[in-house]
Amino acid sequence: MDPISQGTLGASLPVALMSRDRMLMLGVIGFIAGIAPDLDIFITSSRDPLLFLEYHRGFTHALAFIPIGAAFVALTCYLFVRNKLPFKVVYLASFLGYASHGFLDACTTYGTQLFWPFSDARVAWDVISVVDPVFTLPLLICLLISIYRRSFIPIRIGLVIAVCYLLLGLLQHTRAINVAEQLAHNRGHHEVHDVVAKPSMANLLVWKTIYLRDGRYYIDTVRTGIGLETCGGVTADRLNIDSHLPWLDLTSQQALDVQRFSWFSMGYVSVDPSDPYILHDVRYSFRPDRAGGLWGIRLDPEKSNDEHVEYFTN
Repeated sequence: MDPISQGTLGASLPVALMSRDRMLMLGVIGFIAGIAPDLDIFITSSRDPLLFLEYHRGFTHALAFIPIGAAFVALTCYLFVRNKLPFKVVYLASFLGYASHGFLDACTTYGTQLFWPFSDARVAWDVISVVDPVFTLPLLICLLISIYRRSFIPIRIGLVIAVCYLLLGLLQHTRAINVAEQLAHNRGHHEVHDVVAKPSMANLLVWKTIYLRDGRYYIDTVRTGIGLETCGGVTADRLNIDSHLPWLDLTSQQALDVQRFSWFSMGYVSVDPSDPYILHDVRYSFRPDRAGGLWGIRLDPEKSNDEHVEYFTN
């Protein structure tokens, strides 16, 4: 999620579970630890535009890396608080804050490599968007009240609210999936694959649903309020390299980049209907009833075999 949400949750755990007398200091350490895994955004390359896709939400977010990442944060913070807190307390606060990051990211739709190095699968539970003030603000308010009053009660209430909101997201996700499957049935699509539902930005009411049938994605908008409503959907061709990119040399760097982009997109890749050299990640769009992605790659048949694709954002 966004840095404020990650830092707030990271600070909330040590404040809720550790010393009442050092809440502010523990909260600051937890906040730093809560955002520390996102330092992987600095792993970039001017030559390879897809490098950051491989490493963002990669090893720094993995469960196996939590003790190591927490140690780096603890060692850094200890330089500033060594006269006030013992190292084991600093490390525990760092551990709690750092551990919260990967879990919260996995609740979103982006995909997080929780099980690196044993698996490069990107875990995405799709129960909350990457930015959601309804999740963040109550937790932040409870955190500040707890620190001000030196009381465990407000922040523990805030954590309960946060967990309940994620559970609500899980319920809404299930409802959206059920609607997508019913839409497929109503269309006579009895054998569908890769059914997903993803919340729109900053809410749990409007969802983008996608399913695959016969090489085409069917994309719909579902509103999961008291009742269930659907909006008109669109379709998009799923990428088929043989038919869509017959000119592509499978040993070239561009072909490798297509594979990397497909891995990052969990296979949800479509070809732009207006430009056969543009590939989209259909999971994300500014509006949920659109197939065009927030990001994609542009290929060029004139490039040499060792040149990379172009990455772009909308």
